[in-house]
Amino acid sequence: MIRKIALACLVLSLTTSCVSKKIYQDLEDKYADLKKEHNALSDENGTLKTDKNQLELDRNKLQTDFDTAKAERDKLAADYAATKKNYDNLKSSYAALEKDSNEALSANINKNRQLLADLEAKQKALTAEQDRLNKLKKDLEESSSRLAELEKMMAKQEASMTKLKETLSKALNAFEGKGLTVEHRNGKVYVSMENKLLFDSGSWIVGSEGKKAVKALGDVLGQNQEISVLIEGHTDNDKITGTIGGGVENNWDLSTKRATAIVNILVENKSIDKKNLTAAGRGEFAPLMTNESAEGKAKNRRIEIILTPKLDEISKMLNDM
Repeated sequence: MIRKIALACLVLSLTTSCVSKKIYQDLEDKYADLKKEHNALSDENGTLKTDKNQLELDRNKLQTDFDTAKAERDKLAADYAATKKNYDNLKSSYAALEKDSNEALSANINKNRQLLADLEAKQKALTAEQDRLNKLKKDLEESSSRLAELEKMMAKQEASMTKLKETLSKALNAFEGKGLTVEHRNGKVYVSMENKLLFDSGSWIVGSEGKKAVKALGDVLGQNQEISVLIEGHTDNDKITGTIGGGVENNWDLSTKRATAIVNILVENKSIDKKNLTAAGRGEFAPLMTNESAEGKAKNRRIEIILTPKLDEISKMLNDM
C-alpha cells in the first residue's frame, strides 16, 4: 500500500508543470525507500536459500550422530552379553566351589559381586545410550520432515511460476515477435515489451496494439492474486530536448510516466489487487544492449514487468523452526 501511494504521488507530482523543491525531494526519498524495500525482498529470497542449505547440513549431522549412537549402542549390547555369559559361567562354577575352602569361597563371592556391579553399570549405560539414540532418531525425523515440507513448498512455488509463464506465453502469443517476450528465470517471470509495441517516440501514451497486450497480461494477473508485480520503465541514453507533451524533463521522468501508464491500464481490471503493483522508472541506467547502435537503443527502450511469488508462507515456516 505504501508503494502504491508513494508512486501515485510521484506520478502526480511529475505530471504537474510546477513542483516545489521540497515535494520533489520527498518523492525522491519515497522512491529510495521503495528501492530499498525491493532490494530487501531480493536479500530475503537469498536468505531463504541459505537457510534451506543450513537445514540440509543439520539434517546430515543428525544422521551421522544417529549412526554413531547406534554403533555405540550395539557395542554396549555385545559387551553386556559377554559379561552376562561370564557371570553365568562363574555362577555355575560357584556351586562347584561351594564345598572348597572358605578363602576360595570368599574370593568367588567378591568376584560375583563385582561382576554383578559391572553388569548393572553396563545395563544403565546401555539404557542411557538407547534413550539418546531414540532422541537423535526423533530429531532426525523432525528435521527431515521440516526439510521435506520446505522443499515441497519451494517446488510448488517454482511449479506455479512455470505454469504462470506458460499461461502468459499462451495469452500473449499474438504479440510475440512484435517486441514482446516472456521468460522464466531465477524463480521469477519476466515480461518485456519494447516501445515499438507500446509508445511513440517521446510519448507515454500507450497505443491500441500495446493496450491489447497489457490487457491480456492483466487478465492473467487477475487470476493470480499471490504474485507481486513490478513494472519498470527503461529508455535509451538519448537526452530529452525541449518540451515533450506535459513537460518531460529527462529519461527518469519519461520512464516513470511510461511505467505508470502501464499500471493505469492494469488497474482497469477489477480482479487485480492494486496492492500487488509497483511502478518504477529506471531511465537509461539498466540497458540490455549497448546504446551505440540503433538496434541496441530499440532493445533498451522497453517496459519490463517482473512477476515474483510472495514468500510470506516460507518465511513464517523458517521463523517457526
